[in-house]
Amino acid sequence: LGVFLTCTYAAKESTKKTKKAKLYVPQIDCDAKAGKIINPEFIAKCPPGCQDVKYRVYGTDIYASFSSVCGAAIHSGIIDNAGGKILVQKVAGHAGYRGSFSNGVRSLSLPRWRESFLVSEGKPRKGVTYPSTLEYASSKSTASDCVNVPTGEAVRRVYQASPVPTPTTQTATTTPTPMTMTTDPFTTTPKPTTTPATTRTTTAAAAAKSGLHRIRDIAFRGTSTSASNRIILRPNTGIQRQEPVAAFRTPAGSPAHLGMETDLWKPGLSLFDTGFASKEELNPKPLEATSQGNPSCKVDLSFLMDGSWSIGKRRFQLQKQFLSNVAQALGIGSAGPLMGIVQYGDDPSTEFNLKTYANPKDLRNAIEKIPQKGGLSNVGKALSFVNKNFFSDTNGNRGGAPNVVVVMVDGWPTDRVEEASRLARESGINIFFVTVEAAAENEKQNIIEPNFVDKAVCRTNGFYSISVPSWFSLHKIVQPLVKRVCDTDRLVCSKTCLNSADIGFVIDGSSSVGTSNFRTVLQFVANISKEFEISDTDTRIGAVQYTYEQRLEFSFDKYSTKQDVLSAIRRISYWSGGTSTGAAISYTSEQLFTKSKPNKRKIMILITDGRSYDDVRVPAMAAHQNGVIAYSIGVAWAAQDELEAIATDPDKEHSFFVDEFDNLYQYVNPLIQNICTEFNSQPRN
Repeated sequence: LGVFLTCTYAAKESTKKTKKAKLYVPQIDCDAKAGKIINPEFIAKCPPGCQDVKYRVYGTDIYASFSSVCGAAIHSGIIDNAGGKILVQKVAGHAGYRGSFSNGVRSLSLPRWRESFLVSEGKPRKGVTYPSTLEYASSKSTASDCVNVPTGEAVRRVYQASPVPTPTTQTATTTPTPMTMTTDPFTTTPKPTTTPATTRTTTAAAAAKSGLHRIRDIAFRGTSTSASNRIILRPNTGIQRQEPVAAFRTPAGSPAHLGMETDLWKPGLSLFDTGFASKEELNPKPLEATSQGNPSCKVDLSFLMDGSWSIGKRRFQLQKQFLSNVAQALGIGSAGPLMGIVQYGDDPSTEFNLKTYANPKDLRNAIEKIPQKGGLSNVGKALSFVNKNFFSDTNGNRGGAPNVVVVMVDGWPTDRVEEASRLARESGINIFFVTVEAAAENEKQNIIEPNFVDKAVCRTNGFYSISVPSWFSLHKIVQPLVKRVCDTDRLVCSKTCLNSADIGFVIDGSSSVGTSNFRTVLQFVANISKEFEISDTDTRIGAVQYTYEQRLEFSFDKYSTKQDVLSAIRRISYWSGGTSTGAAISYTSEQLFTKSKPNKRKIMILITDGRSYDDVRVPAMAAHQNGVIAYSIGVAWAAQDELEAIATDPDKEHSFFVDEFDNLYQYVNPLIQNICTEFNSQPRN
């Protein structure tokens, strides 16, 4: 009995110890990628601080294996930036990964990848044993890992994906079976050959709208060698790109067989932009001191960068080189041009804003590190995004500098641009288009919006649009583009209805008005003035008061701030006397509008409460002939025929009448709306 009790006690103690045993959870870094961890299923602990843009994530819900594991966990909502335990399960590769913004992390799109993973709450599944240490794939290959391959190819060890553990007694530490694969996109380093030319091939891309997004696959383009067919032969680079293995392809019948160009690439560049961070990216060098920049080119500039799949890897790299060259040629600096970049595909996103970099070196380094988004070429959506979000004070917009957008387009957009462009232009944004490899005749049927460039740019005179026959010719337009962007006198879109006028108020100070009503008139003048952007270079305000005589209250160059103008209006003293409106118009034309700037719209706003003692028609006609746009506002006893004679044609849009002074406020908004409507309806050629 004693022996039995002893054994029973020992068994209980052993059971207690077993129950108390806890799983040791290995810690991983924020930049740990699922593809670098061999274990097919594991539980790991993420550290705090992984919600950072440098930890790239590809996909939504199901993620490509070269995503940051912890970044994907935050994106999916399993953990937050404080870190925590997660369960990772490897699954098969997918034909497409959709990017999205979730829980403070923006994931990127990808057409396809060979391996995926799922992230869930860090609780063990029943029947699965999890490793206490993780096994990482070696970045180096040994001689025993290799097989004989032709010259110019390289090999590395690639582990065969193990099946996901099922709820049995199987463990999650299955030893992977090594196999060999040629031309892995991360490690292939081709050797130079003497082949005189190289051939462009395609790999599968994300599914796009049929017929809308240009496909460079030769299967869709015939075998013509004409220039319009953008043939596959490229100049000799001394490198022959190897044919990707079948593991990266989708059968022709697959909906993903739309063709993403991998194109010619340089030694040391991967076929796919994977987002792997170098040591330099993870430990960025301190930014250089702010540059003063080129003071003769003070513009706030945004480049809309084409990140769609149609452009391909090689051309995306050429685009980055072009932007880097433009940044250098502009002379970026705090007293000169500032530059930000928005990349668009399916959706736009800001790579960096105007105040992020204030010297060319840091800006060029940042451009080089931009990964390709992928997706369609939704230019209209990108223009709307820039109009609403980019040129704000918080993003570094300086107010006094013209806003300029340069849109880079591979071929043609996959959405409509006209309405988005119009709204952007009306906001004062100068829109330039650089179109590269425009549609050939047999491709024009696929364009959603014919003549999209003319519908988008500020003027259709050719100044705002540049067409380039090939991405390999981009370097030739660096200086021409910089010259146009810096020609601030011709940036007409930055001239809006609110910042490009000389407005002269002509105020009736006759005895019939009275002191109280005169103050109401001054309030009306102030309410109109405060809606405009007032400065030496924007809208300027002047004022004349008249009775039988005329008095210049203040000229256009007297006050250069809105506050000073409003204070000057309040200080105008009531004169009292007769009503000589015709003489007042002539006086205003001579004393105010002869001193107006050539690039300003001359607007006269006359307020009167009665019939004039002199003729108004001849002075008004002379003012119209001198380019003055005249608005007349009549109160109480004002004569309708005189109001119409004073007003610019059509007089119904330029003359207003109210029965009493207290109702003047009703015409503040209609008057400003008319001024802006007239401004925006000007021809764009």
